Amino acid sequence: MGRGGDQRRGRIRSDDAELGAAVARAQEGDERAFAVVYRLVQPGLLAQLRALVAAEAEDVASDAWLEIARDLARFRGDGAGFRGWTATIARHRALDHLRRQRRRPRTVGLDQEALEVPGGQDTAEAALEFLSTRWALQLIAALPREQAAAVLLRVVAGLDGTAAGQVLGKRPGSVRTSAHRGLRRLAQGLGTEADGP
Repeated sequence: MGRGGDQRRGRIRSDDAELGAAVARAQEGDERAFAVVYRLVQPGLLAQLRALVAAEAEDVASDAWLEIARDLARFRGDGAGFRGWTATIARHRALDHLRRQRRRPRTVGLDQEALEVPGGQDTAEAALEFLSTRWALQLIAALPREQAAAVLLRVVAGLDGTAAGQVLGKRPGSVRTSAHRGLRRLAQGLGTEADGP
C-alpha cells in the first residue's frame, strides 16, 4: 500500500532517521516504537487537519491513525516517506469527513469543549498557543486553495516537495512553486498588517 522515501529527496528533516527506525521497529510489533512514531508525526498531522476540518481535527486524526496502524505492515520506505504516507491518509480522511458533513448538516448542540475540565497546564500559555495557531491557520486558509495545500504540507506537516506532490497528485516542482508563492503572499500580508494602524 504505502511507498516512501528514495534518495532523491531534497529536504531531510533532522528526525527523519529516528522516525524511519521507529517505523521499522513498530512494524515488528514494538509498541514503544509506535509511540515514538506517533510523537514525531502527530503534531504536523494535526496542524494539517486543523486547516482542513477545523474543530474536528482530532477526530479525523484518530480515524487516520486507525488506518495507519492497520496498514503499517504494508508501508515501505523511510521516515520522510512515512510522513508523506500518513499525510495522504489524513487528507483522505479529512476529505471523507467534509463529504459526510455536506450530506448531513450538523445540528447545533452544547459544545463538548465547554463541558471539559481544564487540564493542569498554564491557561495563559495554552490560550496564546491556541490563538497563534488559529491565527496562522486562518492566514493560510485565506490563500488560494493550491497554495494553502502546498504551504500546509511543506511547512506545517514538514513534507518535502516529492512527498507533498504525491499527496496532492502534482509534480514536486509545482508544489514547491505553490508553497513559495503562498509563503511570499503570507509575508506580504504580514508586512502590510504590521505596517498598518
